[in-house]
Amino acid sequence: MLLGACGFALLAPAALDGGAASAAPGPGTDRTAHAQVTVAAASTARIGELAALDVAAMSTREKAAAVVMGHIPGSDPAALRAFMSETGAGGFILMGANIPQTEGELRMITEALTLDPALPPLIGIDEEGGDVARLPWDALASALTLKTQPAAAAERAFAGRGALVQRAGIGVNFGVVADVTPGPGHFIWRRSFGWPADDAAGRVAAAVTGEGAQAFSTLKHFPGHGAPAGDSHTSIPTTDLPYERWRAVDAVPFVAGIDAGAPIVMFGHLAYTAVDAAPASLSPEWHRILRDELGFTGAAVTDDLGMLQASGHPAYRDPVANAVAALAAGNDLLLGVMFSTPETTSAIIDGIVAAVESGAVPVARLDEAATRVHALRLQLAGAGRGMLPCADCAPVG
Repeated sequence: MLLGACGFALLAPAALDGGAASAAPGPGTDRTAHAQVTVAAASTARIGELAALDVAAMSTREKAAAVVMGHIPGSDPAALRAFMSETGAGGFILMGANIPQTEGELRMITEALTLDPALPPLIGIDEEGGDVARLPWDALASALTLKTQPAAAAERAFAGRGALVQRAGIGVNFGVVADVTPGPGHFIWRRSFGWPADDAAGRVAAAVTGEGAQAFSTLKHFPGHGAPAGDSHTSIPTTDLPYERWRAVDAVPFVAGIDAGAPIVMFGHLAYTAVDAAPASLSPEWHRILRDELGFTGAAVTDDLGMLQASGHPAYRDPVANAVAALAAGNDLLLGVMFSTPETTSAIIDGIVAAVESGAVPVARLDEAATRVHALRLQLAGAGRGMLPCADCAPVG
């Protein structure tokens, strides 16, 4: 079980079986190989201190690698382990081609990706359910039906979904869509939690609450995929929506999710030209808004940086330049899926190092990003130092 403001606790899969919110095992489930683990809650302030100390001892390249979440296709554990070893990437995102037929086989893959259990990588997945479901055994309700149901239904569904993710050894779910749109014909409608924005906000907050007990929940695609028309996988959707209208409508579910304790927000490749002509993922101003005006203190992650290349926009042809710009703008974790190879991942890491050494990206910006990512990894590892006490938290388990 992962906790929010006060600290964390990790419960092994066996501890999930008794609660009503736990997901029922699907046909691919292997429940035989997991030992009971209980980790006492720890102060997030203390985790942050430990993360800062660790990052201070890292080389520039180690820090640069730490802020990259890479990807390669395939389900060969040896090949995936080699990718992590060769690149030193801080995370890996699992896509459909990485997912085997059973949960037990998937656990073997996540174990292969984990070079050091004392500092596990951030293993992520897009497990929304419905239209975007990587796990074949996820039959839980998704936004397709949750958008018309009470918020409690979203909490139950995502508690179960978090259990599926956690059982497979996955720590991060990019699964909570906080985008809103009134139109069923819009690209994001089927994946959103309904309309109006206030109703969707209640379901978003509930999904974060339910899932947050098992995995790091992520709000996406900030500042919102509802107002800009088009699909950001193949273009840069753009809108001239005034900031005041955004704040009153599109921002509402993100605020609700942040207030519910979501530790990660994903930035979309979306241009709100009334604020910044650049995509939000590359915009320092949108990162300032998220932190200074919405009060978010967690980790910011990009949507797949390969989507910028796929847009065909000449300014975004260079994957290394895109990654450097995303880091400089304020992202803490740089996600790559399309066009991702070991060579591209290593080139991005080298590009970050060069940008820091030249002064194009301040050292403090890389340190800040690496510290936020490292803190999440320490939480997944039980802080990597043993059971740290939290004065305000009771032990769990």
